[in-house]
Amino acid sequence: MRALEALEKIVSDTKILDTTRSANKIKKENRLLHKNEGIDYPDHFSLESVKERLDSYDVSNIPDKQALADVMIMLCILPAEIKDLRISNGSVTGYGKNWGQQDISRVFRSLEKNEERAKQLLIWIQEAISSGQLKDPGKPGVLWFNTFLKKDEFLPKVGKPLLPSSLRKIGAVFAVVAHGAKNLSKAETIASEALRHSPDNHASPAKNYTIVNYRLRGEPYNQATVFELSGEN
Repeated sequence: MRALEALEKIVSDTKILDTTRSANKIKKENRLLHKNEGIDYPDHFSLESVKERLDSYDVSNIPDKQALADVMIMLCILPAEIKDLRISNGSVTGYGKNWGQQDISRVFRSLEKNEERAKQLLIWIQEAISSGQLKDPGKPGVLWFNTFLKKDEFLPKVGKPLLPSSLRKIGAVFAVVAHGAKNLSKAETIASEALRHSPDNHASPAKNYTIVNYRLRGEPYNQATVFELSGEN
């Protein structure tokens, strides 16, 4: 209970930070122009709900699709990265951007700040996939995970159903909140690290960005805070 109260305080405090107020002001015009864009999520996939489940998972049990989705959010993983991602000594390797290239490590950044717990949950999912206890969401052409995310209880009240790729973007915003970014620059750095973007990436935010409509569990959708993730996918 104390952990949950602490989490709720972090979320509450973050909502009133200058970074969110400034971001909303700067992006208000974009929000109006792109009112049909952006990722919305139901309470089931709020930061509070995801963190509660992550804390409660017993890795001696067989993980299910829900655990897979939560770990994908936690580590901002694309489906095809699940089996190859590795966490060690504060770094992450084996992510999609490295395929066919030199495996350059990126800093570990996640809504789960305990690296050992994050690593434990990742290996739990990977071993279940390797043993056939859990299907591989990264196989080309598979639709079962998309279907899972379209269950009635997972549908947001506004916007479109979540996609596997949506979980990655939601996870980046949750990492920003969990790490208590104090300004817009720090928020962008945390999101970029969580998404494992190259520090040499200079893509124009105006040309390549995704909007995530962040809100607390139980908060009305029209009171969501707009987070704009720019740069690489």
